[in-house]
Amino acid sequence: MRIICWNVNGLRANVKKGGFDWFLNESPDIFCIQETKVQSEQLEEGVRNPAGYHSYLDHSKGRKGYSGVAVYTKIKPEKVEYGLGIEKYDQEGRLLALFFKDFVLLNIYFPNGGGGPDRLKFKLEFYNEFLSYIDELRKKGHEIVFCGDVNTAHTEIDLARPKENENNTGFLPVERKWIDELMSHGYVDVFRHFYPGVKDRYTYWDMKTFARERNVGWRIDYFFISPGLLNKVDKMRILDEILGSDHCPIELDMR
Repeated sequence: MRIICWNVNGLRANVKKGGFDWFLNESPDIFCIQETKVQSEQLEEGVRNPAGYHSYLDHSKGRKGYSGVAVYTKIKPEKVEYGLGIEKYDQEGRLLALFFKDFVLLNIYFPNGGGGPDRLKFKLEFYNEFLSYIDELRKKGHEIVFCGDVNTAHTEIDLARPKENENNTGFLPVERKWIDELMSHGYVDVFRHFYPGVKDRYTYWDMKTFARERNVGWRIDYFFISPGLLNKVDKMRILDEILGSDHCPIELDMR
């Protein structure tokens, strides 16, 4: 099974840049996207319901052109859940949970902590509620795969300028500590598991400063899995040659 994950920074813009055609040509089993910034009725039929895929989309309920997630899957899930079940967090359309026979796949766009203390507080609360949510799924016997834009670089190796960013959201100690806690619950950062010492591999670059050309980036897009799935992973890749967003796609291949 081949799963591709991508923060597209606006689905309609990504379509115009050829990103959606790239997805169709790649033809993965599952395609998870974040920051769609669109409601489903605003999409052309070929984007809303591409041939050969079951489509699931959620969007921000209060603020248009903001947030949003979508999953396109060749394998029909047994069940789909939208959000954490908490209105405060689900208004922004940040999570889709697809229940398959062997695991639950969660496509998630975590909040950015910028914009002041209230927004950082919201992000940290969202983190904690999400961890409780997936822990409950595991208690019920489900294996977990979750992917998306976590909006935090975990360690110094995961961004090009750690010292300059140690007081900036996305690399604050309190944000990084949550990833420590996540991993203490057993969840595996698949890329770092297979490439523990690899440097200069990022998934996001600031477009305003032309950071991608200089590879001054951040690794903030992840695949995490529960440990019971680790022996089923064939490979994990960062597809940093693919353009169309300020993020690049990442890919997980499982048996």
